[in-house]
Amino acid sequence: MNDNVNVVHPFVVALDGPAGSGKSSVSKQVARELGWGFLDTGAAYRALAWHAEASGVDLDDAASVVSCLDSFDYRIGTDPSGYRVHVGDVDVTEAIREPGISAVVSRVARVPEVRTHLIELFRAIVAAETRAGIVVEGRDITTVVAPDAPVRILLTATEEVRMSRRAAELTGQDAAATGAQLRERDRADSKVVEFMTAADGVTTVDSTELDFDATVAAVIAVIADSQPVTD
Repeated sequence: MNDNVNVVHPFVVALDGPAGSGKSSVSKQVARELGWGFLDTGAAYRALAWHAEASGVDLDDAASVVSCLDSFDYRIGTDPSGYRVHVGDVDVTEAIREPGISAVVSRVARVPEVRTHLIELFRAIVAAETRAGIVVEGRDITTVVAPDAPVRILLTATEEVRMSRRAAELTGQDAAATGAQLRERDRADSKVVEFMTAADGVTTVDSTELDFDATVAAVIAVIADSQPVTD
């Protein structure tokens, strides 16, 4: 079995991008079409924000946020067609997508100790993937989490397009509030990670003029161009 084939397992596709760029939905569909795993790294930051709020922690106090890591029992699946997110015994898959969590997650994500802890968690999840490959998406995946991934992509779009997409995803929130939240999230996260400019060796895919299917095809084309060795 595979004795004569040199395969890096799993084959990692690292995909960065700002909020509203479509990185989560695109990465998920790419993983489905390739039969690979999918890791939403942003879910961990959202889940920690949920856990901190549920624990009554002041999210503006970095030390208190860090203290939550000891009791943060986080689990996430890598099935792109049906993964769930748990904190302890609580299924928080839907709860972490509420606008209230979106508004405060950057307070958690900007804490260096949190990022260090979760990055190690992400790498462990990737290493444990049993499928041939995994698409890992987030904010600093191409430069920090998986800088040695054979395929690294920055998925971008104009702010106007990103605002429109994010507004379509969220319910119970008007366009102005959505736009303000997206810009604030970008400002907060840009203090910690660079996710708007492609690093050396990272391929940019601009989805501004592309629909969903075309964006998925563009990402798969970048992966195909890398000519990974498969069974």
